[in-house]
Amino acid sequence: MYDAVDSFIAHIARVEGLAPNTVTAYTSRLERFAAWCDREGIDARAADVRTVRSYLAELSRGQVAARTLAAHLSAIRSLYRWMAAEGIVEGDAVSAISSPKLPRDLPGVLTTRQVESLLKTPDTSTPAGLRDAAMLELLYASGARISELAALNVESIAWSERTLRLWGKGSKERIVPLYRRALEATRRYIEEGRPHLLVQAKRVDSANGVHPLFISARGNRMSAAMLRRRFHMLAALAGIPADIAPHAMRHTFATDLLEGGADLRSVQELLGHASLSTTQIYTHLTPDRLKRAVSLAHPRGE
Repeated sequence: MYDAVDSFIAHIARVEGLAPNTVTAYTSRLERFAAWCDREGIDARAADVRTVRSYLAELSRGQVAARTLAAHLSAIRSLYRWMAAEGIVEGDAVSAISSPKLPRDLPGVLTTRQVESLLKTPDTSTPAGLRDAAMLELLYASGARISELAALNVESIAWSERTLRLWGKGSKERIVPLYRRALEATRRYIEEGRPHLLVQAKRVDSANGVHPLFISARGNRMSAAMLRRRFHMLAALAGIPADIAPHAMRHTFATDLLEGGADLRSVQELLGHASLSTTQIYTHLTPDRLKRAVSLAHPRGE
């Protein structure tokens, strides 16, 4: 079973091109399931609906959250679907287990005042402050995930077109337009802040290849975790609640676009959502926009 898990993980990483974080999550969940089968003396290749439900029941007794249970089930179903296609098992009984219906939590968003306070927080008289300012402006201007921001290179920005090239989940590429202030903050960081960070780290850019956009004091590419820590530090300085994460900037980006009159399909494309239903959750946050739409478009909307 462990060999099957290893082969499946290699498949989703190399063939399907899933994001590294997703691959890591699948690996952890499936290895945990395989270990449980070993302990229980169960032949995992002959697992059926009762087997998987017993496993999920044990996770539930360990006070695992409903969303986490759903994620474990999703990983197990994907594994058995692949094993059936590869002829490793006969049939795919596990797919008969349906995922639990989960409540769709409304995403947290920042108020206009909070966004303005946050964007003013970085000390732009320092190289690190210029970098932080560019990070915050790009988060708010593009709706990027923090992992997408960490993967950016200097070459990801098309200055003449005023666009940013992002690589989302499943290595899907999307192009997002940037407004002037975000471009200016990023250009200033690249021209003034980034070179100083390289000098301080006694590093130089390679003549060829790509050049990481956000670099640390040591001159290395900043990981998503490092950028997340910088965000939380800046948010604390701006007086924003500690439970606000970088993803709130993505939610705020989407909500502000809808409030401003953008159509749902455009927002879906900008966010890189595969399904429109994922984007529709933001309509629950914009009742005023919907009221205006009804008032303007309905024959009796006065």
